[in-house]
Amino acid sequence: MNKGRGFASDNNSGVHPAVMDALNRVNEGHVISYGDDPYTGAAIKKIKKEFGDNVEVFFVFTGTGANVLGLRAATESWNSVICAETSHIHCDECGAPEFFTGCKLLTAATPDGKLTVDMVRRYMHGFDFEHHSQPGVVSITQATEMGTVYTPAEIRKISDYAHSLGLLVHLDGARICNAAASLDVSLRAITADAGIDILSFGGTKNGLMYGEAILFFNPSLSRNFKYIRKQGMQLASKMRYIAAQFDALLAGELWLKNASHANAMARMLADKASAIPGIEITQKVQVNGVFARIPPEIIAELQKEFFFYIWNEEASEVRWMTSWDTTADDIAAFTDLLKNKLK
Repeated sequence: MNKGRGFASDNNSGVHPAVMDALNRVNEGHVISYGDDPYTGAAIKKIKKEFGDNVEVFFVFTGTGANVLGLRAATESWNSVICAETSHIHCDECGAPEFFTGCKLLTAATPDGKLTVDMVRRYMHGFDFEHHSQPGVVSITQATEMGTVYTPAEIRKISDYAHSLGLLVHLDGARICNAAASLDVSLRAITADAGIDILSFGGTKNGLMYGEAILFFNPSLSRNFKYIRKQGMQLASKMRYIAAQFDALLAGELWLKNASHANAMARMLADKASAIPGIEITQKVQVNGVFARIPPEIIAELQKEFFFYIWNEEASEVRWMTSWDTTADDIAAFTDLLKNKLK
């Protein structure tokens, strides 16, 4: 089995040693299950310190679980959720948001994965009209699936507009650590301080083994969430193993170190690849994703040695993702291979 590092996804990376150590430390003795243990309490305390004392925190297993259940808590089945057409909830969750919430997803075409107020505005009609799904939530992704980031001001503008019409704002933060590192801001600056109501706080892509957290900045939304989480099959009996990972991620700003490294590796990859004739970088490289147009005839051969995904087959556009454990040697080997294939 090939144990080398490729560029397919930050999900493919291993577990950071500090996180593995944290798992080992809590793997002793018996503690009360379902989150009534000291490790879960300690992790929640750290999250509150990072995001604000009023935030309500619920750990879950997966990113899809975080997105779907967060939206479920914020909607009724007659609501609609406005999102980018490239969003994970629209493209990569097998219809789970619509299946579990009953809501309609309304998508906007974006050149870079980012919603704007003007894109949202086109769906702001039909209020109180029983034949029309009622706009309920705007869902944005930070960083986006295109590797771009929203500034705090851009998020605030969307939040203010949504709130002015009675809508809530959900943020899919699978790569929020990478976004904060790129912007050189705190996690709070692009969530609580920017008007976000619900956050799917991702850790798996940034050095955890598994586990995500749902954060409610609007406490009224979490009133019955413990029941929603249980019905949604996302209540962990041995919750200490999720909590301990977040505790480690937030200790000593490991989240920032991991994300900053992954972002730096993406910039290095983009710089080296763009210097090769025949390679075109198609999106701004702001986090740990590089989108590139390359000759289609070399893709399959490259994938045999460094696996990655095709993003847009018609345009011969591919996506290369770097991770917390990507090295400069990995990038040198890959770009050397690119040069050789293009000779």
